[in-house]
Amino acid sequence: MMLQSTGPEAALRFLKFVNASPTPFHAVNNAALRLEKAGFKKIKEQDEWEKEIKAGGKYYFTRNQAALIAFTLPQKWQPGAGLSVVATHVDSPNLRVRPISKRTKSAYLQVGVETYGGGIWHSWLDRDLSLAGRVVIREASGNFKSKLVKIDRPLLRIPTLAIHLDRNVNESFKFNQETEFVPILGLIESQLNAPSSESESDSGDKAPQKKVTAASSIQDNHHPALLSLLAEELSVAAEEIHDFELHLYDTQPSVLGGLNNEFIFSPRMDNLVSSFCAVEALADSVSAQTFPSLEGNVNCIALFNHEEIGSVSTTGADSSLIPHLLNRLSPTPSSYAQSISRSFLISADMGHALHPNYTSKHEEKHKPQMNAGIVIKTNAKQRYASDAIGSFIVKQLVERKGGRVQEFEVRNDMPCGSTVGPMLSKIGIRTVDVGNPMLSMHSIRETAGSHDVQHAIDLFSSFFEGFNALDNQLTVD
Repeated sequence: MMLQSTGPEAALRFLKFVNASPTPFHAVNNAALRLEKAGFKKIKEQDEWEKEIKAGGKYYFTRNQAALIAFTLPQKWQPGAGLSVVATHVDSPNLRVRPISKRTKSAYLQVGVETYGGGIWHSWLDRDLSLAGRVVIREASGNFKSKLVKIDRPLLRIPTLAIHLDRNVNESFKFNQETEFVPILGLIESQLNAPSSESESDSGDKAPQKKVTAASSIQDNHHPALLSLLAEELSVAAEEIHDFELHLYDTQPSVLGGLNNEFIFSPRMDNLVSSFCAVEALADSVSAQTFPSLEGNVNCIALFNHEEIGSVSTTGADSSLIPHLLNRLSPTPSSYAQSISRSFLISADMGHALHPNYTSKHEEKHKPQMNAGIVIKTNAKQRYASDAIGSFIVKQLVERKGGRVQEFEVRNDMPCGSTVGPMLSKIGIRTVDVGNPMLSMHSIRETAGSHDVQHAIDLFSSFFEGFNALDNQLTVD
């Protein structure tokens, strides 16, 4: 299926990014490729890169293939300078292949999966699904390497039960996520004409007898046909696959939709929209005539993993990524404290647009619309980190680009979600929460405004260009 050639230019570029990024690993890799094209140099956490970086330079590093930090230094950079950070996340609710995934039942090959995050799981039924992720393989040299894989054709499906077999399905649709949410991979051809129509299931009383294999072998844990398919994609022998992390994804491409291409219909927009826009803004900033700035803050983007499950991992926002960056750029206690006080962080995550069929779910005066501008997200209980100072700064930055701002607060009788903002603000960095409005958040197929992609890029670009001048005009303490 060809992507549209008409529509907002930034939205069309986003379609290419999200279609190529079915997992956090792919999103981080594609972000890195974009930054390298813009002249960013890769550094490694394990190296003493503090001795390599130079004022006026542009750098990035990744952690565990699932998180990325990129930053640019002003010409007169020195320890104690603040960070101007746009923080996002690259994970989305999905299904993940279990470490022992082999399932067989009623002549079907099935794949055991685990739910990740708070997905709208019924939206995954009757979809054309495939697999993507990373695979640990042994190379010809005898060394091991983690390689990305993305199988582009439909492989799996979670079929619904026919209405003829469940006449009440439309009255109360619920299903068991462990026993009734197992994808089918294929048919066991050798058993189709067997005397019994029921093949052994993993839920049987007898534990299967396993032969003794090497501890690093996963060959008995998954269907041989699945391992062979992965091996073919990676051009290795199946026996050289030693582990993997595989995610299920919808093979239907992301597209523009609506009468005037005013919508994006896509998976993973929460939160690859914000991540894409952050990368684009930072990459574009280094081609501007004003780069590198003479002095001021270090411009930075942070693409985190595991936000959908609490951010508590080595690649999440609650990890050491930002504190270590601050400390390595400003290694003394005094310069570290100065850097924090001079820093500002925009936590960018998608927000909730007004749904025409459920208008009562929004507070009466806080009803964001798609394609109507950036949404500032506020919560008195600090589920969002915004306050008057952060909101003022965002409004000023948006105004510099001629844009508009919308406000969102949740109703008092409804719980409020959260973002990476509050946990990063614990470091002491001033933080504000913003996002683009969307519908069907956490569905396998979400809806957002196609013009809002550029709105977010404009905000982040304005932030990188104009924060220091604005901050110097603002007195708080």
